[in-house]
Amino acid sequence: MAAPQELIQQVPLFSDLDKRELQGLASSMKERNFDVGDTIAVEGQSGIGFFIIDEGEATISVKGEDLNTLGHGDYFGEVALIDDGARTATITAKSPLKCYGITSWEFKPLVEQNAALAWKMLRSGHLQPEKQLYRQPCEVSGQAVQR
Repeated sequence: MAAPQELIQQVPLFSDLDKRELQGLASSMKERNFDVGDTIAVEGQSGIGFFIIDEGEATISVKGEDLNTLGHGDYFGEVALIDDGARTATITAKSPLKCYGITSWEFKPLVEQNAALAWKMLRSGHLQPEKQLYRQPCEVSGQAVQR
């Protein structure tokens, strides 16, 4: 079953997409259901997909400490669409959870075949949130630079 377009459009990364682009993305997303206590993402492990929550709640935890609860319209894993890096938090189903998800290997051809979609997402500034989370010293100058 395709993801509801209204749900996808709530995600800042996808908010500027037109109807045709939303339809393409929605049809690529798959419904995923999780039971209470199921772990959807594990801190420190590679992420393979992006999820939007349609129904239910999930808990975000870092280093074993619960930080927040996600619900309808919340999302996680957007960096996994372009980067196979480690997850920054663990996501656990707090109640029965209905999500819509897409893997990086399903997402990549969608963007490659649609330059307008790729351009809108790059311009949105929401595709690389990790750039806002940390700074690393430049290898040449030693100055802190945003990555």
